[in-house]
Amino acid sequence: MQPLYAEQALLPNGWARDVRLTLDRNGIIRQIDCNAIPHGARRLPGPAIPGMANVHSHAFQRLLAGLTEVADCPDDSFWTWREALYRLANRLTPEQLETVTRYAYLEMLRGGYTSVAEFHYLHHQPDGRAYANQSELGECILAAADIGIGLTLLPVLYTHAGFGGQAPAPAQRRFINDVASYLALYDALNRAIGGRSFAVLGPAFHSLRAVTEAQIRSVLEALPQAETIHMHIAEQRREVEACRAWSGQRPVEWLLERFALDARWCLIHATHVNAAECTRLARQRAIVGLCPTTEANLGDGVFPAEAFLQAGGRFGIGSDSQVSISVAAELRWLEYGQRLRAERRNRLWSPARRSVGENLYVRAADGGGRAIGQPGGSIALGRRADLIVLDGDHPLLAGCPTEHLLNRWLFAGGKQLIREVWVAGARLLSDGHHPSEREITAAFRRVARQLLNG
Repeated sequence: MQPLYAEQALLPNGWARDVRLTLDRNGIIRQIDCNAIPHGARRLPGPAIPGMANVHSHAFQRLLAGLTEVADCPDDSFWTWREALYRLANRLTPEQLETVTRYAYLEMLRGGYTSVAEFHYLHHQPDGRAYANQSELGECILAAADIGIGLTLLPVLYTHAGFGGQAPAPAQRRFINDVASYLALYDALNRAIGGRSFAVLGPAFHSLRAVTEAQIRSVLEALPQAETIHMHIAEQRREVEACRAWSGQRPVEWLLERFALDARWCLIHATHVNAAECTRLARQRAIVGLCPTTEANLGDGVFPAEAFLQAGGRFGIGSDSQVSISVAAELRWLEYGQRLRAERRNRLWSPARRSVGENLYVRAADGGGRAIGQPGGSIALGRRADLIVLDGDHPLLAGCPTEHLLNRWLFAGGKQLIREVWVAGARLLSDGHHPSEREITAAFRRVARQLLNG
């Protein structure tokens, strides 16, 4: 591949000048030269930073974004929003799912994500019967990623409606598998991935509400080589209260007592954790997947990120319900939530990185890449050349000191400051545009009209 050259690039040890990246044929960085001259390399049109992993996506929910903001009852909550979600989920055809997912992935590239973990629980036909091709809907997700984004596909085990193995509701029929059918689905998806570039498969458990301890153990025993394990947990206070009523323990406490969590585990939300749980999660190197715009939209609460980071905790960010698809929005909300909790400014910094934006970005990119098993996350030897190139000609970056570049983008800019997006050394966005965006957008428009006007 042609080498790449950036006048400024964010490396693991900080910003460097005149950086030349030599890549192998698979887009892996094999040599980094600083204070270099281009030597025939392609010049990037602005500061280069590592691509960001989206650790938690339900891509089909992009259709629902913005359509649940009318108050239907005085106690509107996550649980009432979920009913609207079920209605949408039970109308989608495989073709519609693929179209909506591809459009969401296009938006992710535009928003600064170079890879995504798709938390995929839509498995069956609306009446709960399996498709003739058991992995039909998962293969739709794989096909949607053909726009070039890195994909970690996480088929989700979902069996029960509540703690203690409660029977599922009719609206959940598309999601339901037992362990045997889940492992058969997993094997089918593993075959479907085959030699696809940039695709990773990993197990996921919907939540402690939806699976039992025995099921978790059975899946983990069957998949001992899994590089990443994901689960929703402790998102809502009602969930924590229900878990305590069932087991006498809080959800994260329950999980920590029974399973040897490690760096493969990514716990999504973990909104309602106490100090002891924060410390234990950090000590065991589990990664927390934070989705601040969704958590705010659903009224979940605010994760104690300041305490978690001070304990050495690792995190990634995700777009979850797709109410917003923007790296800048997620990181801005993450910091602002902590400011509102503390009634102080500039909370999520570290002695090594006093720039809040830079500290947030580097930690989220590193933790996110590890959480989804993708080889990006930093501009370093052996990592994939997943890059976000900011617009060096944008007025907001004119004269901007290096230490403020990410703060300018994350707190004062947004998607308009992204000029190019690269995955594995291939340029997917040029001047903010993807070569297939017209077709992708037109197809999404047709599906939206079918489903929203039907």
